[in-house]
Amino acid sequence: MEQSESKNNQIEIWGGVECSVVRINGTVHDQLKMNGHEDRLDDLDLFAEIGLKKLRYPLLWEKYASQKENFFTKHDARLEKLRLLNIEPIAGLLHHGSGPFETDMLQPEFPYLLAEYAYTIAKQYPWIEYYTPVNEPMTTARFSGLYGIWYPHLKDDYSFAMMYINEIKGIILSMVKIREINPKAKLVQTEDIARIHSTSILSYQANLENERVWLTYDILTGNFGPTHSYWEYFLSLGVDIEELEFFTKHHFTPAICGFNYYVTSERFLDDRINDYPMRMIGGNDFHDYVDIEVVRVGEQKMKGIEALLNEACKRYNLPVALTEIHLACTREEQLRWFSDAYNAVKSLKQQGMNVIAITAWSLLGSFDWNTLLQYKGKYYETGVFDIRSGKPRATAMSNLIKELASDNKPTENLLEIPGWWKRNVRISYQQPEDIKQLITNEFIEYQSLQPLIVFGESSISTAFEQMCILRGIPVITMQKIGPFTYSEEEIIKVIRQNNPWAIVYISEFSKIDEAEISPLDCYRENTHYPRLLAQICKAHNVRMLTLSSDQVFNGRKKQPYIEADSTDPINVYGMSKKIAEESILMVNSDVLIIRSSLLMNPYNTDEFLFDLLFKNQHTRNRYLVSDIVVSPAYLPDLINTALDLLIDKEKGIWHISGPDVVSYFDIAEMAISFAGISNIKLHPIPSIKIVAHAKRPAFTALRSASGIVLPGIEESVVKYISEIANYHRT
Repeated sequence: MEQSESKNNQIEIWGGVECSVVRINGTVHDQLKMNGHEDRLDDLDLFAEIGLKKLRYPLLWEKYASQKENFFTKHDARLEKLRLLNIEPIAGLLHHGSGPFETDMLQPEFPYLLAEYAYTIAKQYPWIEYYTPVNEPMTTARFSGLYGIWYPHLKDDYSFAMMYINEIKGIILSMVKIREINPKAKLVQTEDIARIHSTSILSYQANLENERVWLTYDILTGNFGPTHSYWEYFLSLGVDIEELEFFTKHHFTPAICGFNYYVTSERFLDDRINDYPMRMIGGNDFHDYVDIEVVRVGEQKMKGIEALLNEACKRYNLPVALTEIHLACTREEQLRWFSDAYNAVKSLKQQGMNVIAITAWSLLGSFDWNTLLQYKGKYYETGVFDIRSGKPRATAMSNLIKELASDNKPTENLLEIPGWWKRNVRISYQQPEDIKQLITNEFIEYQSLQPLIVFGESSISTAFEQMCILRGIPVITMQKIGPFTYSEEEIIKVIRQNNPWAIVYISEFSKIDEAEISPLDCYRENTHYPRLLAQICKAHNVRMLTLSSDQVFNGRKKQPYIEADSTDPINVYGMSKKIAEESILMVNSDVLIIRSSLLMNPYNTDEFLFDLLFKNQHTRNRYLVSDIVVSPAYLPDLINTALDLLIDKEKGIWHISGPDVVSYFDIAEMAISFAGISNIKLHPIPSIKIVAHAKRPAFTALRSASGIVLPGIEESVVKYISEIANYHRT
């Protein structure tokens, strides 16, 4: 490693695209296909714009085996573009994969086949300097050989040990072969930097696992031999001593020790199993215990990335980089997580530690890591960019990366508040008796910071307040004394006094039939007032969010409406929303307008689902409309998405809804089934039999060109019922 690189005082920002190609029960889970990166050359321009110095670039063995000549045609262009953009690639050859279909991590030939592939890559790209032949070998071996999650789905210590040994041997042999082509080639080795905490009785298990954290680097740096604790462990499993002696004769010291850190990287082993649900109980041959994230246990504290990296620096005296840092959470928490990690790395640098970089991972988000890739395409978490529309959309993370890459102070005000992993809201187990009060008191402390202001007193306003409290977003809800009481002067005064970063406007006028009876009141609430707020926000440089409705459409399309579809309302309420949208964007094009369909609102006791489930249950026969079709959404899900978009500084009209296209009758039928209600008989009826003042469009399901889709109706109904029980109980 060149001394100039380690002495550079500025922390480099690197990037990485989630690129796992994992076999699970005969199917291939290919992140690069799912995120579309392998077909978008222009992604690299976006990566350059945010200031990346290096990119963990996938040149995957599995891809080469299936594509051959086309593989190099594609990557020749990409790697040449990286050179033009002054982004240095770190070539990754195996990323949680087990190699091509004809290979197996248990095969003795595996490390040699990997080394042959590494030689092929080096020969094609002799100028590439940095390599990661195998990403997180310990993690891959554990998930494939010890836990049975990934191919070849084995669950025994010996299989785990041999997979791991073959991976490490493959790393060493690969770097030797690469050096035949490029003598300057350097190894950037990555592993999860975990820390295991435990009760005293389980300290033996915690110590074993904590030693395992460093094993990859111990072997590669030549510090593995008969005196190492894992030497005897491997021999006890039946590993041939010749396999271990290979590492006493061959090693390859990393030029950079790369560590990956997640909120789940620190674990707590707890033998007090009665404090946890039965489904969480596991153990070893000696004790039953729960293995849980430290962050979720009230009495435990995370050691933290700064302390762990400090330990790594002192243990190996080698350059260290944070090669993955990511959080699947709401936008401000993603910002806080990355910012915390950057500050930790910078602090270590200022203390004289040889910490050189932090990596934005994953740039394009990732799929299905909430189930360790076991269910394909079920769950997407955004990264620095959101790719759900098929084209990467920069989130607020991209601006943060750009600022840090330029060594500028971040401008996002929400970074002043600690992340959830530092707040009392983190605690799920071993809770203090006064946990609710602790959370409330904690939130009050943040209220003096720059807030979000919610205008409008309604159950939706309540929901916004609830979501903000959970997310650590200071919020002020303006309470009206009577209708339309805030004058322009009073609004301006509120803004000047509180200096909000954004304003949310929620109209109290939401009853469609009432709009036909009181159109002037409807237009005043739904049209005039939000337009006035939009003007004021424009003048004071304050972001604004408001909600619109599916009622702006006439319902004759018979396919879900997208944002670009023409509006043509058939009732007064819908017309008030249409005019509001147009007039708001005319005076302030930066306003974010969220259109939604039916909202399942657990804070509203005056809507059909609450009435069905919790009122008049002695009435056996209930009649629900079956020919009005909507795309329902659970209100807290919609609010969380809207807040993310607001933090991203998005604007214009967005459709946010669930994926299902269902009638009111369908929703009711599912709700009573999930609630276990058997004394109600539902009857479908046509809307023409309902006495109503206003016409309703027959079909108002929504879809978004952004690709954002909220959870489906089944999950939404379950969450709705659960939240009603929690909220109205208190």
